[in-house]
This record gives sequence, C-alpha cells and structure tokens, in this order.
Amino acid sequence: MNGKIRAPLNRTIDVSPAEIKKYKKNLIKLDGPTDSGSIKNKIINGDLIKILGFLPLAFIDLLFIDPPYNLDKKFNSSAFKEMCNDDYEVYLSSWLPKLVPLLKPDASVYICGDWKSSPAIYNAAKKHFIVQNRITWEREKGRGAKSNWKNCSEDIWFFTMNKVMKFNIGDVKIKRKVLAPYKDNAGNPKDWDESEDGNFRITYPSNLWTDITVPFWSMPENTDHPTQKPEKLLAKIILASSNKGDLVFDPFMGSGTTAVTAKKLGRNYCGIEVDSKYCCLAEKRLELAEKNNTIQGYDGNVFWERNSLKEQKK
Repeated sequence: MNGKIRAPLNRTIDVSPAEIKKYKKNLIKLDGPTDSGSIKNKIINGDLIKILGFLPLAFIDLLFIDPPYNLDKKFNSSAFKEMCNDDYEVYLSSWLPKLVPLLKPDASVYICGDWKSSPAIYNAAKKHFIVQNRITWEREKGRGAKSNWKNCSEDIWFFTMNKVMKFNIGDVKIKRKVLAPYKDNAGNPKDWDESEDGNFRITYPSNLWTDITVPFWSMPENTDHPTQKPEKLLAKIILASSNKGDLVFDPFMGSGTTAVTAKKLGRNYCGIEVDSKYCCLAEKRLELAEKNNTIQGYDGNVFWERNSLKEQKK
C-alpha cells in the first residue's frame, strides 16, 4: 500500500487498498452510548477523548494503556508533539480519570512509558489507583548514542482498583538457562532440568524483563507501526492479570497487539484507535491469529529467555 519494496524474507504485515476496504467493514464507530455486548471483540475507529463518554460502565477486567510518549512522534495520519513534563501530566489527567468508571472493582491497569514520561504517569495515575509495581523491560532494539547512555529500557506501571486483584503467578513463569548446574549428592539435577537442548530452570518472574524482543522485519507479528509492542510482552500482562473470558481493553490500540494477544490467550478484547489504517492492520492480524495462535518466545506454558527457544529463536 505504501509502495514499499520489501526483501523476500521480510515478514512485515501490511494492508493493501483492497484489504483496507474489506477490513473497514469490521470496524465500528460510536456516535452515542453503547453496551458491552456491542463492543466486545470489536475495534472502535475513533478519537478516545470524543467517545469515552459513550462507553459502558464497569465492563473492563484488564486495562492496558500505551499512550503516546512525551516526545515528537509521527503516527501515520496523526502526530504527537513533545511538551514539558508538567503539561504531559495534564494531558494524561485529561482522559485517565474518565476511564476509571469503566473498570470492574477487581480490574488491573498497566500504563506504558519511557524514562521521561514515567514520573508523569505515576503522578497522574496514583490519584485513582493503587500502585502495585513498576516493571522495567529491556528494549534492545536501536543504535547506540554517541554522547549519552543508549536508552534501551521502558517502564510499565502496574496499578489496581483495589487490594483484591487477580494475579496468576503460575501462568507467567520463566524458563532460564542454567549456567551453574548444581547436582545433589546422588548426581541428580538440583532444581533444574537436563535436556538435549540445554539445562533449564523454571523460575518466578520479577519486575525486570530482559527476555523481550521488539518486533522487527523477520518476525511474523511485525508491522510498520513505529511503537508496536511485542505480543510476548502483552502475553505476560494478560496471563498474569486476567482470566480466560475476561475483557481486555486498550484505548490506544495501534496495530492491534493487545487484541491479537488477548484473542490468542482466550480473552475477549476491545480497543480504540484513531487511525483507520492501523485499525485495518489489527483486523488483519486478528484474522491471521485464527490460523496461528503462537506467541514468539512463549511455549509449553512458560516464557523462554531471548533466543533460547529452539523452534522460534526469539
């Protein structure tokens, strides 16, 4: 659609003019109040600020927010302009409180940001939610900086509505390589498994994630969206803080990673995205997920370290 000539092994998902026409029929637009059944497993093409008042009360089990970070960024048909941190906090506070009534009493909330926007996110959200944790994940993609430390981390703030919350720790364990394979007196592996592919240990996760691969051209989930989150990252959040059949909501849907991952993991979804092309990309990815529900780096009900899963290599 963009006239790009891609290399033969480039697996980036795009949509043709014919596909855009096809997938636009699946999108919904809101011009008045709606109910949860009408928007379940749907993508809403519209401006978050304009349609927030049309959404039903208490329908969200898990809220994932990946807003524009506080920097200059072009998003196909729209753009975000960097502002001072105080103004960015005002921007967040202009719509975040309006999401609160849409949440169920035991809902969890995850909000993404970089090191610049992270303080503003904390300040804006702590007024409405209970702060549970701050996840930092390694964003290994990108070139090094010549006059500063390379920025290769992002934050995800974890909040809840109440002290009573869902957290399925057994569903988000990590399979790590064992570098010091200790054995007991009988010569048996101690708290690790021995296999032809290497020695591994199943461990509990922390709030430091170093096993995430940012989507790139050879990965089947990759799109041209400039700030696309990996399915593996969303899988950790969705598995930990929701149950099958729950509804996951994303008010800045982008190219649809939240919806796609929710669908692959047996959850319902709903998202809002202002750009129609990104909505169509999401619809195409949802269609592809019906034939292939694998998630890069997640297999055997555990998350593998980067490049340790033999079949996927990511």
